[in-house]
Amino acid sequence: MKKALILIGAFLYYGIKVQSQTPGTGTWNVLTGRFNINERWHVFTELQLRSQQTYYHFNYHEVKGGIGYNFLPNLSGLIGTGRYVTYPVKEEFGRPILVSEQRVWQQLIYNQKINGIRIEHRLRAEQRYTSAGYRNRFRYRINAIIPINKKQIGDNTLFMSASNEFHFNNENVFYEQNRFYLGAGYQFNKSWSMQMGWIYRADYFNNHRAQYKNFIQTSLQFTLNARKGSAPRVVGSVD
Repeated sequence: MKKALILIGAFLYYGIKVQSQTPGTGTWNVLTGRFNINERWHVFTELQLRSQQTYYHFNYHEVKGGIGYNFLPNLSGLIGTGRYVTYPVKEEFGRPILVSEQRVWQQLIYNQKINGIRIEHRLRAEQRYTSAGYRNRFRYRINAIIPINKKQIGDNTLFMSASNEFHFNNENVFYEQNRFYLGAGYQFNKSWSMQMGWIYRADYFNNHRAQYKNFIQTSLQFTLNARKGSAPRVVGSVD
């Protein structure tokens, strides 16, 4: 536990230094829902609203959903789709729309438990049908959820969460984006949890150009069951 907290602290220190070099802090606002049909099958939906400054200059929203299957208690797969719309940066959903996208993806999630810490590995392949043309993207995310006031995540649990995600594609810049997240949350019960944290996003372009941005992320997550026999699961980190 001590080593994990030291590592997270080092990332936070680096993030604070970088934040002073980037203008403005945007927001990611997320609502995620999961419905367990039975012990194997579940469906999910997610809504996101993003801004370029702190709760103003909103310029992005997405609506997505999918169906998942639990192969094993620690291994699940999912097929999803969604619509993603990006507007001009310095206006509230200004026109014209910059990019509209319909996306389909497939993913696998593998969970580990190490001394009460949950380590999530997520692999995702995306097919992106955008107004600028078709693109592929491949993503890997490692996420650690660390309980604070209990030995493992359960009802009334305060926890920390840290993740790093790498985005790749097969055209132009191979390594196109990185997202680092550090935050805290509270698991109220088997159905509801809330998280709030900081995202540092790096985008990489041709000619060795890069763009960096800080965001505050707030998310509310809920899980519902079709019947008592369905296995409730803690909703992990959002997209």
